[in-house]
Amino acid sequence: MSRKKTVKGKGSSKSPTSSPNNSKDTGKSGRGIGAAAPSNGVVYPSRPSLSNSGEFYDIAFKVMLVGDSGVGKTCLLVRFKDGAFLAGSFISTVGIDFRNKVLNIDAVKVKLQIWDTAGQERFRSVTHAYYRDAHALLLLYDVTNKASFDNIKAWLTEIHEYAQQDVVLMLLGNKADATHERVVKREEGEKLAKEFGVPFMETSAKSGLNVELAFTAVARELKHRSLKEPDEPKFQLEDYVNKEMKSAGCCRT
Repeated sequence: MSRKKTVKGKGSSKSPTSSPNNSKDTGKSGRGIGAAAPSNGVVYPSRPSLSNSGEFYDIAFKVMLVGDSGVGKTCLLVRFKDGAFLAGSFISTVGIDFRNKVLNIDAVKVKLQIWDTAGQERFRSVTHAYYRDAHALLLLYDVTNKASFDNIKAWLTEIHEYAQQDVVLMLLGNKADATHERVVKREEGEKLAKEFGVPFMETSAKSGLNVELAFTAVARELKHRSLKEPDEPKFQLEDYVNKEMKSAGCCRT
């Protein structure tokens, strides 16, 4: 397996009419509504290049963060990518943004191109175009906001309508650190996830709870699907998540 690189991400909002299907995974970061969605399929770059963190990679996938505005999608992404928490005033994502990170999964360098989407209704038509090229979707709600939890079924309906049939899907109850403000019980999230047959965990961008695990689990599933040998057993994403959370006492950072 040859090693590849990614060109560093650059912001661009000059082409608001760009078609999502016309862009290739060059590692350029599209900032705002005008960003073009990545091309479909697993990415195997044709020549060596470096990811934003200066790491080589073997294979790349697109992951989308979706959910209502204010549930903490951007904070979760920044925590995972930079290990930091965005404290202070809340600023909504406008349109689409993305960042890259390379993970070492069983000696395979897996690059995740993670798309942060706007949750507001007025941007919904823009994000629809990105669903079909996503290999994985992390669907978030805010445990301190009952409306964001109640809207999960609407998001799932949208995902089933626009995303690939075999897209990897995980439900995340974010802001789990806000104990006193919590209005959605963990058991409610578990019940909903079981109803729709998707893995579930609670996360916190502030404390780092399960953030690394969420992205790593998705990366393992995608890597396994892409490089699986004919006689190799299927990777059980939900079992892996439950095992890792149990071994870490549900407090993995």
